[in-house]
Amino acid sequence: MPEMRFSVRWPDGKTELCYSPSLVIKDYLSPGQEYPLAEFLELTTKALRIASDRVRAKYGYSCSLAMSQLAQIEKACKSYRGTPGARVRVNAFIE
Repeated sequence: MPEMRFSVRWPDGKTELCYSPSLVIKDYLSPGQEYPLAEFLELTTKALRIASDRVRAKYGYSCSLAMSQLAQIEKACKSYRGTPGARVRVNAFIE
């Protein structure tokens, strides 16, 4: 199963390299695009759950790395909730 990383820039300018065990993230996010915080969380949640389910279908267990990444994204999004106009930019996909 092809895994990939995707680079994001948070509302405060910090960048983070995120993990997906599947290329499905490409169906939900686009490099160069900025997403409102809630939309970014919704899209990454869908994509990482699908990716984890694909791992489960193939190997018989879910992907703990995908779920750990989702938890990190949820934590980060929560920390920026009070920031007016908070947006997350997807910098690049790294395969």
